[in-house]
Amino acid sequence: MASKFIVKLTSEERTQLERMVSTGKRAAATLMHARILLKADAGDGQAWENERIAEALETSTGTVHRVRQAFVDEGLEAALYRKKPTGRQYRTLDGEGEARLVALACSTPPAGRVRWTMQLLADKLIALKIVDTISDDTVHRTLKKTNLSRG
Repeated sequence: MASKFIVKLTSEERTQLERMVSTGKRAAATLMHARILLKADAGDGQAWENERIAEALETSTGTVHRVRQAFVDEGLEAALYRKKPTGRQYRTLDGEGEARLVALACSTPPAGRVRWTMQLLADKLIALKIVDTISDDTVHRTLKKTNLSRG
């Protein structure tokens, strides 16, 4: 089955990929993607089908398809190299913030309250400008993690 993502390498791109593959001094995935692009190049009329490339390079047809698609949609760099991870979750409270939360939770609750609630603790952390925003769930997880003994 012919791929709908037709790879047409320029002579500079082909030379760059051939040099990359011949030296072998790159990550294995990068070299694999370079080999896929060389086999898929339709510029010389010798483009291989996805299945044939996958079999020859001992990889999956899905990988061949994704590399072709990345090349056509985003260019050579995107097809060769893995994307940097996105969406990293950073901790809301660092060690100092956690210590202040624990100290607050162990302190006397506000007037008219018998004990601290998670929401009260969260609101107090914001009022004290320890954090800009924090949810009561985060406060709960943090206190649970610290094995806080109030006895």
